Amino acid sequence: MPSLRCLYNPGTGALTAFQAPVGQMTHQSVLADFIPLKRKGDAGRYWHLEMAVLSLPTTTQNILCTAVSDRQLVLKSTVPSSYAGARDIHNIACQTGKLYNFPYFQYLYVSFNPPFLQTKLANGTSSMIVPKQRKLSASYEKEKELCVKYFEQWSESDQVEFVEHLISQMCHYQHGHINSYLKPMLQRDFITALPARGLDHIAENILSYLDAKSLCAAELVCKEWYRVTSDGMLWKKLIERMVRTDSLWRGLAERRGWGQYLFKNKPPDGNAPPNSFYRALYPKIIQDIETIESNWRCGRHSLQRIHCRSETSKGVYCLQYDDQKIVSGLRDNTIKIWDKSTLECKRILTGHTGSVLCLQYDERVIITGSSDSTVRVWDVNTGEMLNTLIHHCEAVLHLRFNNGMMVTCSKDRSIAVWDMASPTDITLRRVLVGHRAAVNVVDFDDKYIVSASGDRTIKVWNTSTCEFVRTLNGHKRGIACLQYRDRLVVSGSSDNTIRLWDIECGACLRVLEGHEELVRCIRFDNKRIVSGAYDGKIKVWDLVAALDPRAPAGTLCLRTLVEHSGRVFRLQFDEFQIVSSSHDDTILIWDFLNDPAAQAEPPRSPSRTYTYISR
Repeated sequence: MPSLRCLYNPGTGALTAFQAPVGQMTHQSVLADFIPLKRKGDAGRYWHLEMAVLSLPTTTQNILCTAVSDRQLVLKSTVPSSYAGARDIHNIACQTGKLYNFPYFQYLYVSFNPPFLQTKLANGTSSMIVPKQRKLSASYEKEKELCVKYFEQWSESDQVEFVEHLISQMCHYQHGHINSYLKPMLQRDFITALPARGLDHIAENILSYLDAKSLCAAELVCKEWYRVTSDGMLWKKLIERMVRTDSLWRGLAERRGWGQYLFKNKPPDGNAPPNSFYRALYPKIIQDIETIESNWRCGRHSLQRIHCRSETSKGVYCLQYDDQKIVSGLRDNTIKIWDKSTLECKRILTGHTGSVLCLQYDERVIITGSSDSTVRVWDVNTGEMLNTLIHHCEAVLHLRFNNGMMVTCSKDRSIAVWDMASPTDITLRRVLVGHRAAVNVVDFDDKYIVSASGDRTIKVWNTSTCEFVRTLNGHKRGIACLQYRDRLVVSGSSDNTIRLWDIECGACLRVLEGHEELVRCIRFDNKRIVSGAYDGKIKVWDLVAALDPRAPAGTLCLRTLVEHSGRVFRLQFDEFQIVSSSHDDTILIWDFLNDPAAQAEPPRSPSRTYTYISR
């Protein structure tokens, strides 16, 4: 008959047994199966090993006895062919119990330190080996009833005080037994109990904090838990929570159309979908998210191209976009507004007498800077010119505005800080001087104004006082682009590199190399950096890895995108797309959500899976 080898599973504290030919069972293999036998740091507690030897030949018994002996396990003087009882490891103490003969069975489940040993037979039935009951003294039997009688006559507070006193007289070993006895008595299924008392909303609120994996598990606990999750529309609430807190989910809700079924929106047909609709929707959203991430890493995208068709000089120097429009500033002195869906030009704004080098817009105004040295303010809806600011004496290279404040920078080496009371009421607050060459880019938040120049430096200024704070040195040539958020500054230079800086201490955290010419534009979010350069290439970098000093430099560039035939002047991106402009007079929209090649392939299972049980 084949022998049984026992394998220890540290995760479950269990030994499982399976058939192995006798010829394959060696001293070493048996030893390996019993390591480790004692769990470290277990405060002197020793495991009890339950072992069964099932009609083993003498040779196999000898191997087993030798292996067990080497691990300081004590067996009886002879190993019965049917069963050897529990052994106390290292303590050289032997527990003897009843021996049972189990002929012909093939599988055995053995656990550590169980209240009883359960063995599974070949026919699927189970047999219990129950330890002997402790023998109680005669005096205890007599006096117990009397004690219980007195105990029942006391008040609840007296009973509690007596039991506390009684427990305080016991040893640690007894406390452990009492704890094991009380633990199941103290457990409560509150999710089932609350609705029974008319408190369904509390049970639903508790489960509404679960993530998807935990919510799946909660549904499978029992019918009542499933009812609470279903009646409480908890899958809908989970999706709504993700849409509120994650811009990727929010964007998917708009692009895929399922946002109309969330929050208090009235569905198109007037009928609210059941919980099962949202339960089935969740894995589809996860699949979309993983597809987007894969497309970014693999460079899979669909491409749309806008030909600007400039009549004189060609080139698109700057742009900004939203879901409805793209606003672009051109070398031919115009601002063109494009419909994002049809890619048609909706409006052309004229007034600048030089190339439009920078722009920004919000829900009210478009503000542009030009090589004609002026800053102009336009109504975003009508295209009417509302204001013209004349301060800089050379080209306005970049500008940013937010919360009633605007910062502009110029080829004249200065930075101007403006107060914006309204589109027509904009006044100069302060001029910052310190750079020794043209100031190419500025960015700011409530704490710092950050500027970068052709003098190879990045300067940091206090936003409130406009006082100089520090200089970041490191680039070997002039700096053409920069973005600042939180503590991180990312800059691109004509030395062909990208640098990551900690603004608080001024340290350079990482240098990214890969572009072959001047890095002209750069943007980053929480996951990635996207850069464009005069080599006509757009590169996507892993920001998380770039901030990890252990990450090899060769793994940081995820993908290089080559579609522009000229220098890349400006780009912006979000979770779904990159929009870029170039000297080749085109605007490209790189869509990483709707990749035609991926849609033609058969659907693939997501790498992250959840279990959904139909009922």
